[in-house]
Amino acid sequence: MPNFLTMSPHDLRPNPWNTNVVSPENEAKIDESLSQFGMFKPIIARELEDGSMQILGGAHRRDSAIRLKLDEVPVMNVGRISDAQAKKIGLIDNGRYGNDDTLALSKLLDELGAPEDLSAFLPYSVAEFESIFSSSSIALDDLDSLDLDDSAAPTGHHADPVTKAPQTHTIMRFKVPVEDVAKITEKVNRVMKRQRFTDEDSLTNAGNALVHILNEVEA
Repeated sequence: MPNFLTMSPHDLRPNPWNTNVVSPENEAKIDESLSQFGMFKPIIARELEDGSMQILGGAHRRDSAIRLKLDEVPVMNVGRISDAQAKKIGLIDNGRYGNDDTLALSKLLDELGAPEDLSAFLPYSVAEFESIFSSSSIALDDLDSLDLDDSAAPTGHHADPVTKAPQTHTIMRFKVPVEDVAKITEKVNRVMKRQRFTDEDSLTNAGNALVHILNEVEA
């Protein structure tokens, strides 16, 4: 049975098979997260034959704890397990099984603060935040001057028709009343499922659903 303990991050040994790589930018985000919220997720480790502890999940949090000079970190010890089991647990810990509902994620993030503040500790860039927020921010009073994403803006240079693929989609930003967000989200999700708009990314799927709704209204 796993048991929980606290120990010095210096006493935790990294494993030699970890494939998870973190950029310096995301290392800084992990540091900021630990500084603001502490280590609320324990490091997963196993006990080796010599009694030492080997990290199976949380190596980057352990490194961050060392950078921040933390004396102790929470550890979940899964016991003396085989290398095969240890590797599987490491892959499970690093993996992600689901995808975010973009509209619901946008609403959640909007409740928490501005992208510039959230990007200091969450694993999203400011550009990714803008893309997420664009899925539910539609300015109905600005329809005559739609705010398009940078890829649609003129650059002053002629595009190379051979090397640049033709643009098929663009991001449009709107704002809707707060009380209508749930209704719009439910409608878009229902149309995506009914029409099987599932083959593209979440923003494109939602856009295809909106176009379908507009075509139904005009029919």
